[in-house]
Amino acid sequence: MSQYFSMTRADNDLGETGARYDNDGFVSGVRVLSEDQTAEHRARLEDAEALLGGSLHYMDKVHTALSSPYELATLPAVLDVVEALIGPNVLLYNSTFIIKEPGAPAKVNWHQDLTYWGLADADAQVSMWLALAPATAESGAMMMLPCSHLQGAADHATDSNDGNLLLLGQHITNVDSSNAVLCSLEPGEASFHHGWTIHSSQPNVSGDRRIGLNVQYLAPHNRMGTNAPASAMLVRGEDHHNYFSPDQPPPDTIDHEVLARWRDADAQMKANFTQN
Repeated sequence: MSQYFSMTRADNDLGETGARYDNDGFVSGVRVLSEDQTAEHRARLEDAEALLGGSLHYMDKVHTALSSPYELATLPAVLDVVEALIGPNVLLYNSTFIIKEPGAPAKVNWHQDLTYWGLADADAQVSMWLALAPATAESGAMMMLPCSHLQGAADHATDSNDGNLLLLGQHITNVDSSNAVLCSLEPGEASFHHGWTIHSSQPNVSGDRRIGLNVQYLAPHNRMGTNAPASAMLVRGEDHHNYFSPDQPPPDTIDHEVLARWRDADAQMKANFTQN
């Protein structure tokens, strides 16, 4: 497996970041939080899990109910990178904690995100993966196939039945992973990847949870390719298209009404995934 060659942790040139993203389909090792800030947000996540009675793994639209993921998704350092990748007008479309417990067999098979998102413009979307705990080879960090986004959509099978975490068991068969890049992240670092970039991750065999916040951003001219209802939140610039109904920031406190609205938003996102 090759050394990561697309962005060093000292590289703060957003123009260079955009050029490398365009070429490789991803950038990694982008520092957006200090270690202390990251520890605070991890504690807020785990406090929320204790309050709500269980893991928040794979709950969609989490930024509409909880203040920590909203703050993380709208960090100026994050939005600066997103702007360099998809332009000055930015919608926050979705956010999800992806958590692998230590010793669990769960993994994510080789796949492309856009195969089940139903978006009209593949280049007007980018995903961020922000580490709140170490993402290493042992904990199951993401692996990316450089330049795979340039090939467009690949055929996906479903129902892999091998511990694959993806909602429909999506996976690409016969992947040549000889040039795969391990995107190790320290807590507070992020990676950004294109929706056609082929990626995967292995089980967590470390002694700690592998915790990441996965966030999707869109340029406002993007839209759903189907008639499925969809919502988003303008977080930078302007939206002259209004293709998405507006999401609201999280309230100061969580009550039954907030939880019900969040459950509905999560269910709608998952329904959209299964229809595309």
